[in-house]
Amino acid sequence: MHRQIKMCSMIFLSAAMVLLTACSMAQPTAHSTRGVGGESTHDSNARVELTVSAAASLAGALKEIQPLYEAKQPVKINLNLGASGSLQRQIEQGAPVDVFLSAGSDHMAALISQGLVNEGRQRNLVTNQLVLIAPSDSAEHITAMADLQQDRIQRIAVGEPSTVPAGRYAREALGALGLWEPLQASIVLTKDVRQVLTYVESGNADAGFVYRTDALNSAKVKVVQEVDAALHSPIRYPVGIVSSTSHRDEAQAFYEYLQSKEAVNVLTRYGFTPPKETS
Repeated sequence: MHRQIKMCSMIFLSAAMVLLTACSMAQPTAHSTRGVGGESTHDSNARVELTVSAAASLAGALKEIQPLYEAKQPVKINLNLGASGSLQRQIEQGAPVDVFLSAGSDHMAALISQGLVNEGRQRNLVTNQLVLIAPSDSAEHITAMADLQQDRIQRIAVGEPSTVPAGRYAREALGALGLWEPLQASIVLTKDVRQVLTYVESGNADAGFVYRTDALNSAKVKVVQEVDAALHSPIRYPVGIVSSTSHRDEAQAFYEYLQSKEAVNVLTRYGFTPPKETS
């Protein structure tokens, strides 16, 4: 009798173990797997993080666009702001970037030529204007770039031309007027256009060259001259998807959202202008 009970118990335990094993094999895991073609597939509840490298002059607009987009999509936008040339080098060195917004077409063109951005996945998003600014409470009489030659103008803030598009545009404009070389002793180079704005706001520079969008959003500076666009290369802000992105669909969706009416309205409110051309 005891032997029969023991045998039944063993059979029951064996059946239970088989059932538990089968259930555990059928249970889906929460980890991502590799799909067809080696692309990652994630749990539908996973929150994808996109790294968006963008020119510093876009900071205000993008910080407003960021929560608008995150409220619509299960995506977290990580903004990496800086000088366009520095951001370009980061991408060239393999930084994990998904979307790139430059303040100069040449930086985007350089990445396209290296296959780091697909030409079919980039376009001009907005344009801007270069302006000469001075502290809002400045007593210096500056009304035009020619006035920068006055002896009392000691420091003129300009973005480093090799990495800061606004600095390159300023150099082109001053050069066209024959002023770049004569002003070398007074020119202070900065890491990005935001630093130019900070120098002028604080009075550490008597004047500086920034974008209209930067000046519009600061009560501490005044625009003394809008630089004639004929004096420098066209100011365009292209946006493109980085070829190495691990989140191609999400990057494409954000790229398209930036061209939507909602996003463009935000950019326009910050002083940017949609380009006349669409390519």
